[in-house]
Amino acid sequence: MIFKQVFDQKSSTYTYLIASSKGREALIIDPVLENVGDYIKILKELNLRLVKVIDTHIHADHVTGASKLKDITKCSTIMGDHSPAEAVEIRVKDDELIKLDNLKIRAIYTPGHTSDSYSYLMDNYLFSGDTLLINGTGRTDFQNGNARDAYNSIFNKLLKLPDETLLYPAHDYKGEKVSTIGKEKRQNPRLQVSCVSEYEEIMNNLNLKKPSKIDFNVSKNINLGA
Repeated sequence: MIFKQVFDQKSSTYTYLIASSKGREALIIDPVLENVGDYIKILKELNLRLVKVIDTHIHADHVTGASKLKDITKCSTIMGDHSPAEAVEIRVKDDELIKLDNLKIRAIYTPGHTSDSYSYLMDNYLFSGDTLLINGTGRTDFQNGNARDAYNSIFNKLLKLPDETLLYPAHDYKGEKVSTIGKEKRQNPRLQVSCVSEYEEIMNNLNLKKPSKIDFNVSKNINLGA
């Protein structure tokens, strides 16, 4: 299997490129508009054909490269069925499988950070978007976010996965590239709570600064970056 993790310095976003083998079909998760040229270069170097691009949710801190990738490669755009993006071609439901050659990726509806947030599981690789981060969790104070929903998504869905499941988030701000479900259970400070009300108390009192370009980015991302 081919697996590439690409980091965007400006927005601290991780983008993931996946393919079964060289010369085959490829899929990209959470592309950043400014880095589309880099993705195309990787695709050409590995003789890959991009057929699908996924956004885990409507991002607030960068503009997605989904629309530009579609223009260049004719790939299909995919988001969860709760997405407000009217331009998306394929809407997947909770527990639906996305197929890529012999690879299968399962969509998991994980609202809380936003109301349209999805995570994606491929074998023991979990692409958690902003729902579960390394040593953190996605904020819940905009885009119909909800701390109670986030708690349910994290504790009753993602943390039910095997401890050895590899965690690949959409963002990291400290240079961490990968974790595991087991490690997050033990060490993630946001997860050391005994009930949903404790988690809500933490999330509802973060008092985080509003992302500087949220209004522009969200409006662009509802159109998949077009």
